[in-house]
Amino acid sequence: MKIGIVGATGEVGRTMIRVLEEKNLEINELKLFASKKSEGKKMKFKDKYYFVEELTEEKMEEKYDYILFSAGSEISKKYAQIANESGNVVIDNSSAFRMEKNIPLVVPEINGKILKGYKGIIANPNCSTIQMVLALRDIEKKLGISEIFVSTYQAVSGAGNKGIKELLDQQNGINNIYHFPEIINNNVIPVIGQVLKNGFTEEEMKMVNETRKIFNDYKIKVYPTAVRVPVLYGHSESIIFRTKKEADIKKIRELLSSVENVVYTDNLITPLNVADTDITYVSRLRQMDEKTFLIWVVADNVRVGAATNAVRILLKHYELR
Repeated sequence: MKIGIVGATGEVGRTMIRVLEEKNLEINELKLFASKKSEGKKMKFKDKYYFVEELTEEKMEEKYDYILFSAGSEISKKYAQIANESGNVVIDNSSAFRMEKNIPLVVPEINGKILKGYKGIIANPNCSTIQMVLALRDIEKKLGISEIFVSTYQAVSGAGNKGIKELLDQQNGINNIYHFPEIINNNVIPVIGQVLKNGFTEEEMKMVNETRKIFNDYKIKVYPTAVRVPVLYGHSESIIFRTKKEADIKKIRELLSSVENVVYTDNLITPLNVADTDITYVSRLRQMDEKTFLIWVVADNVRVGAATNAVRILLKHYELR
């Protein structure tokens, strides 16, 4: 198998390499791409070192089994299109193609079957969306969901290496603001991404629109508030959901426990507990009435919310080929 990774030196790109290694795929040829300033860097995969190459149009015209992109929307809009037009299967981690009608937006455990017979660009959802819809999969399937109220507590790694650097710098007394709108150390910032005309941020609207597309139910109402917190890895979410059918807490616990790669626990779960794992954890289940329930959901945003889901898409597509 020939694999390409675009954005290989970034936080998600490096994690993609690790996840591919952990899955022990038979990769005969691995090509790593980044910007010109990263050209020549050495990166290890299994027992071999690979040199990072500068991303060019010509290199995207080569034939690959899969190319994984994690280099931002503008890069994807240009180079993923070239790779696609050259007949390659592209798995893109940016927001560039997620809401395109004819491009699948995939969480394999939920809607992976739509990849059968498909060849082209596949969109990887937003990190906060992935863990939420994973946790709610069987509840949506068996009971239906009418409304979701979600507040996120998102780690700085969601902004990549620059987000991590900013928090660590501030913890060391360097209070420069490079990326976030306010100091993040010892603080919380209730804005992630650009504020849109409707008052919601880009990050919040991703959760609205992507949830509807993944569940293929455009009547679900989603009320999100996205918040950045001074945590390195692991997004947390406080979720209230309303089901279409009545249920008791025992049934909800059963449905939460039946989802692949999701673990329900009565134990206390925090971001430190989930760092560097591929599991979405659900806890703090409560019931308000026959159709209203509350949960706490935590997952490693770089793995579950990006790199691992991208590799799971690759494996699902390969399985269905």
